[in-house]
Amino acid sequence: MITAVHTLVYAEDAEAARAFFRDVLEWPHVDAHDGWLIFKTGPSELGVHPTDGRPSHEISLLCDDIEATMAELAGRGAEFAGEVQTRSFGRTAQLKVPGAGEIMLYQPRHPLAHDL
Repeated sequence: MITAVHTLVYAEDAEAARAFFRDVLEWPHVDAHDGWLIFKTGPSELGVHPTDGRPSHEISLLCDDIEATMAELAGRGAEFAGEVQTRSFGRTAQLKVPGAGEIMLYQPRHPLAHDL
């Protein structure tokens, strides 16, 4: 029935954001048409959290070793907002995506659903 999850990133500068995912994260992609890139993101999982405010959605990129991942990405030109934070669910950092704000990079402490 459902075969995958398609994630959307809305960017003020879509070209810069696409270049970041292509050149810095080095994600494989297809060109759907005229430079409209769609990226392979690998395994995924979905969590549902309660909110007292307006419902919203968030993207997080998972890694096994946050320091090593940050060092590798920084070597390719990535920038981060602030330092690594230790939270109840894992260790996080905010990865700056040109033209598209920030995405959480996170080393989880919990079991991973995408390993099922």
